[in-house]
Amino acid sequence: MNDLSNPTPSDLLHWEDFPKGSVRDCGNTLVSREAVLDFARQFDPQPFHVDDEAARNSLFGGLAASGWHTCSMAMRLMCDAYLLRSTSLGSPGLDELRWLKPVHPGDELTLRMTILDTRPMRSKPDVGLVQSHWELFNQHGDCVLSMKGWGMFRRRTPGEGTTPPLG
Repeated sequence: MNDLSNPTPSDLLHWEDFPKGSVRDCGNTLVSREAVLDFARQFDPQPFHVDDEAARNSLFGGLAASGWHTCSMAMRLMCDAYLLRSTSLGSPGLDELRWLKPVHPGDELTLRMTILDTRPMRSKPDVGLVQSHWELFNQHGDCVLSMKGWGMFRRRTPGEGTTPPLG
């Protein structure tokens, strides 16, 4: 495989590379206080995201990352792990999003993706749909975020078969 920062078309991941039931580790990230504050100040300035005292007196017990920041960190891990070296055509959206536990500065988060389903797109034979479940875990093994949704990817062999091969 070539340099992942500039993959050739043959190096890219296609729909066929995401078989149902497969699990992919998508890496990890360390949550910094500065990033929590920067994101919250710009996009979600609720007191428990931007003020230490208010956060200590909240249900979170301390400064907590916005759920939207948590989603953004998961998205970055997805991009680095596979999307930037794939034939991704975007997503029609999420079916489920759950913030299960607060994320605090200093947490180390790890993302896991499980492929739930795949199917060719009926209206576009060169596109396949991939339904994924992403789970983001903290350093204690607690699931802090759960998302389910669909992605669209180009197919290597448009119109052939209905599901990608296993393996």
